[in-house]
Amino acid sequence: MELESPGAPPVQLTLNATAAQLLARLTVELGSDDPSSVVLRALGLFELAQRTRRHGGRIVFESERGDRSEVAF
Repeated sequence: MELESPGAPPVQLTLNATAAQLLARLTVELGSDDPSSVVLRALGLFELAQRTRRHGGRIVFESERGDRSEVAF
């Protein structure tokens, strides 16, 4: 898979079988036909978490039952 970004050269990723299956499943679940869009969304979320952590914040997921869990990287 190749990812492109303005000003940056394309990058080719090699995924193991587990990661490839997960990427394929998420691509279908998100209604996309472009696996790189799923990778882009995941990287955006990771960048948000890193930026929040750098500024002393934290990322917390809340379930439908109201249970909260802090995201650990």
